[in-house]
Amino acid sequence: MSNVIHIHPLDVYERMRRGQRLQIIDVREPGEVASGKIPGAKNIPLGQLPMRLSEIDPGQETVMVCRSGNRSAIACEFLMSAGFSRVKNMMGGMNAWTWEVE
Repeated sequence: MSNVIHIHPLDVYERMRRGQRLQIIDVREPGEVASGKIPGAKNIPLGQLPMRLSEIDPGQETVMVCRSGNRSAIACEFLMSAGFSRVKNMMGGMNAWTWEVE
């Protein structure tokens, strides 16, 4: 996991607030996402990632999110091995997200 670039949740929030375009992928299971996700985030459970790669734009900066940051780090490694270069892992996952959810 040493290659994974991490981003602080506050940075994600501030960038969204400023209107920067971020592709946020939530790799939690649907039951976890039901309790709330970052507004605009797309839910692609970690186990479905290989089959749903076409739903992620490789040219856009992508922030991966899970509950605590572990599964999203694995997702980052997978995407990087698939050729994605603009991928970041949100540190602490949704446990660290203190702003609005949808």
